[in-house]
Amino acid sequence: MIRSAASASGAASTLRTPPPSDYDLASRRPGQALRDKIRADCPSLIQRSLAWALRRPENASWRTGLRGERIVSRELTRLRRHGWRTLHSIPLSPTWDIDHLLIGPGGVFSINTKHHRGKTVWVGDHVARINHGKGRPYPRSSRREAAVVKKVLHRGCGFAVEVAPVLVFVKPAKLTVQPSLQDVRAIENRELSALSPLTGVLSPEQVDAVYAVARDQRSWTDAV
Repeated sequence: MIRSAASASGAASTLRTPPPSDYDLASRRPGQALRDKIRADCPSLIQRSLAWALRRPENASWRTGLRGERIVSRELTRLRRHGWRTLHSIPLSPTWDIDHLLIGPGGVFSINTKHHRGKTVWVGDHVARINHGKGRPYPRSSRREAAVVKKVLHRGCGFAVEVAPVLVFVKPAKLTVQPSLQDVRAIENRELSALSPLTGVLSPEQVDAVYAVARDQRSWTDAV
């Protein structure tokens, strides 16, 4: 949680100036990392169209993920009027990013988006199964991402900030979550609105301080 409101207010007053545009993550679009992969794989419009027509597996997977992150970002936008801030596609390494970071009066949430439209999803303590298939380490990955965010925010803010991992499934046919899964929220995209009324964790000054650190790309240097 927060060490003290006074220390957080002091941090906010010194960190409210936006970072230089080259380092400002507030300008990143939802799914930016996936967009970059698609462009690098198919740099021209003709190549991208051909890859889409041929249904190249890797390219199709990136496009599916991109659509999912766009859908989730629209849900998160609705929370802004309740005092929440959002960042998208925060780069941790050339192959790893945080899909979305939600910061507001109810705390900080690291959001990992998975697009499995029309499929049955089962989520346990350590793995998720799509259509009863092979276990995928989604809960473990979400915990790891939240731990990285917590470390970065503590280092940058100078006070402790708890970060809750959220695993969001986009438009599944059915989502089943094991009751034993307590430390990771596993929800459908339409359930994100339930976060909006949460309060009592961060003051407006603390929200400003945390957001100021999180939006500066330099804060994430050597995060992993």
